[in-house]
Amino acid sequence: MKNLAGMLKQAQQMQSKMQDMQAKLDATLVDGAAGGGMVKVTLSGKGDLKKLTIDPSLVDAEEKEVLEDLIVAAHADAKQKVEAMMAEEMQKATAGLNIPGMGGGLPGGFKLPF
Repeated sequence: MKNLAGMLKQAQQMQSKMQDMQAKLDATLVDGAAGGGMVKVTLSGKGDLKKLTIDPSLVDAEEKEVLEDLIVAAHADAKQKVEAMMAEEMQKATAGLNIPGMGGGLPGGFKLPF
């Protein structure tokens, strides 16, 4: 029964850390860029697109496909940074937890809050 109480306490601690992490992610902004900074995007820590900036020299009907590709690349750049940040925060949130079957943290491949 002592182990059950310890597991419940750890689960409560993890839930609190997860709530803190989600609030931090909501407030965090991550920038991504492509085309030498000519296209920039800003994502929230949860991956929501918050801002798009396009250098005026790219606004040309003949360069439409290039612009579209740069937007996608800038978004991918920012998204990769968000995922790296989330992985780091998840590692911090689960550090020190010793939940049986989880090897001291969450199972591999488990992603939160998504």
